[in-house]
Amino acid sequence: MFISPNNSSFNFLLICGKNPFDMAASFVSVSFPSFKFKYLLIFTCLIGIVSAQLSTKFYDKTCPKAVKTITKAVDEAVSTEPRMGASLLRLHFHDCFVQGCDASVLLDDTANFTGEKNSFPNANSLRGFEVIDNIKSALEELCPATVSCADILAVAASESVGALGGQRWNVPLGRRDSITASLSEANSDLPAPFLDLSGLITAFAKKNFTTEEMVTLSGAHTIGQARCILFRNRIYNETNIDSSYAAALQAACPFEGGDDNLSPFDTKTSATFDNAYYQNLVNLKGLVHSDQQLFVNGSGITDGQVSRYSRNLGNFKKDFSDAMLKMSMITPLTGSDGQIRTNCHFINA
Repeated sequence: MFISPNNSSFNFLLICGKNPFDMAASFVSVSFPSFKFKYLLIFTCLIGIVSAQLSTKFYDKTCPKAVKTITKAVDEAVSTEPRMGASLLRLHFHDCFVQGCDASVLLDDTANFTGEKNSFPNANSLRGFEVIDNIKSALEELCPATVSCADILAVAASESVGALGGQRWNVPLGRRDSITASLSEANSDLPAPFLDLSGLITAFAKKNFTTEEMVTLSGAHTIGQARCILFRNRIYNETNIDSSYAAALQAACPFEGGDDNLSPFDTKTSATFDNAYYQNLVNLKGLVHSDQQLFVNGSGITDGQVSRYSRNLGNFKKDFSDAMLKMSMITPLTGSDGQIRTNCHFINA
C-alpha cells in the first residue's frame, strides 16, 4: 500500500497480485477521518484475491488452442443462427447468478441429483447446450480433462456479444466446475421479468452489482427473444406501453394460448448488439415489465442512464463489457475446488 499526501487528502494504491490480469489495483482518494475507508481497502483486496486465481493465460501451456477453439465454434453457431448469441450469453448469466460461475446450470437431473434446468426461469427456456457440448467434445480431444465447462461458458458469452457487434472482454480463466447445483437458488436469485425496479435493484445488489450496473446488464436484452407468457400481462394490462407496439405484440401473443410464441426484445435490430434496447425503453417499447421499469417517463432514478445509453452506443458497449467481466468472476471455483467435468451434463464418476 502506497500513501502520498495531497493537500488534505491521501491517495492510496492497494495492490494484490503480480500482473495486470492477476491483481487488483485501485487508487482511492479520501479525506480523513473516513469511517468507510478501511472497508473499501478490504473489499478491493478481496477482488484482487479472486482475480489472482484466474488468468487470461491460464491455458497457454496446458491447452494453448482452447480459447481459439471456443471462439471459432461460437462464431460458426452465431453465423448459422444469430439468436444463438443471445442464448449463450444467457446461459452464462444464469450460471453466474446461481452459486457463481461454476457451470452448475449445465447439470442434468438424475435419479440422485436435481439440477437447475427445471427451475421456473430456466425450464423450456435455456438453450445452446448443444453448442457447449460440441465445444467440450472438441476440447476433450485436444486436451483431455483440462478445460472447464465454466470457462467455456465464460468465453462463449464474450464471443457471442462480439460476434453480434458488441465489445468483447478479456476473460480471465481457471474456473472449475461444481459438483452441486441449486434448484431453489435458481428459483429465487435469477431476476424475474415481472419484477419492479426495487426488486431488480435488490436482485442485482445480492450479487454485488450497483443499480447502474443492473441497468447496464439489462442491455443484454438488445438481443434475444421472450415467450408470450412472460409479457402477456404487460401488453394487455399495462398503460406505460406504446399502443401500436402493444397491438403488434397482441397479434403474436393472444390473450389465451400461444404461451411459447416468441417475440424479440428489440424489434428494431434483434440480431445486433447495439443500444436500440434503450431507445425502445424511451419510446415505451420495453417487451417485459422489468424492462420498462428502467424508464418511467423521465422521472425514475434510472431514467437518466437509459437516456444516455439511448444516445451513446460506445458508452453502453464499454460499460456492458466491464460489467460482464465483473459478472464472470462471481465466486468461481479455483485450485482444487470442484472438478473439470469431462461431460458438462454430469459430475465425473
